[in-house]
Amino acid sequence: MKKYNVGIIGYGWVATAHINAINATGTAQVTAVYSSRTLNDAEVSARHGSAIKTYTDLPEMLKDPSLQVVSICSYPYQHKDHAVAAAEAGKHIIVEKPLSLSWEDCKTVEAAVQKAGVKTCVCFEVRYSSQFMATKAVIDQGLLGDIHYGEIDYYHGIGPWYSPYRWNIRKDAGGSALLTAGCHALDALLLCMGTDVEEVSSYDTKSRSKLFEPYEYATSSVTILKFKSGRVGKCAAIVDCLQPYYFHTHLCGSEGSLLDNKFHSMKLGTNRHQWSTLAMNMLDSGDVADHPYQRQFEAFFDAIDKGVEMPLTSLQDALRSHEIIFAADQSAATGKPVSVN
Repeated sequence: MKKYNVGIIGYGWVATAHINAINATGTAQVTAVYSSRTLNDAEVSARHGSAIKTYTDLPEMLKDPSLQVVSICSYPYQHKDHAVAAAEAGKHIIVEKPLSLSWEDCKTVEAAVQKAGVKTCVCFEVRYSSQFMATKAVIDQGLLGDIHYGEIDYYHGIGPWYSPYRWNIRKDAGGSALLTAGCHALDALLLCMGTDVEEVSSYDTKSRSKLFEPYEYATSSVTILKFKSGRVGKCAAIVDCLQPYYFHTHLCGSEGSLLDNKFHSMKLGTNRHQWSTLAMNMLDSGDVADHPYQRQFEAFFDAIDKGVEMPLTSLQDALRSHEIIFAADQSAATGKPVSVN
């Protein structure tokens, strides 16, 4: 396999996790970093154990012919411009979620990527977690039968103790509870139940705690999804809770049910009165250092090498999730159901 040189756009909290994961793949190496802040090449290189050239001029970095891939770790409101610039420079793209803060900007990114013919990996890395790889295997083996109801919920108090809090509180940066973090849960729900959503209804609210008062948007939302298949799903996005991080999963089917890391299956003849346990690492932290980026990035570099689209977290996969997220936020804002094509 070819070894890829990667440039990082934005050198903050999430960038450090991307750099470590990219370097750990063995098939890629971070060799450049762009930041609006002036960085010291020697210090950045020493921090990450490899030679890295730093830039304060993005077009200059993107002109480097030795870079085949860029990883966009900038603020969400910068993702669209940075993704378009990277595509126009002919670079394959890793981009943090959300892809953008509006559906129109998402479509702009799509057009730029299609025109350039580059490959894209969107960081819905939960799909590559031990928890959801095991969950999807249970579904694909038919152990739950035909799933008719599912709920996947995101509980993570993003308060002053959390690094992104300082910018995440802004409407023009965080967007909504669903877009800023709950998107992982909604994306996982689509992974498990399909993408044939025809209508969403969403409601939102906000904690009265002084800790979350600075937020410019509602910090708790619940969305009901109606599928063309007749299935029903629910996704709660709660970023103002005061509790441990919790990624709740409950799926009910014609042959059994799954609750987090426990399941019952009529096909296997398990005890209906007692859960059986699945061996998996649960999603239990919002720290980017704990996210399964390495497995996701390995799959992306392999896809580039083979000239195929990224499995599970391609641009098209992410666009469908974003389309439904924006429809849900529209429903919450208007108090009416919103149809999805």
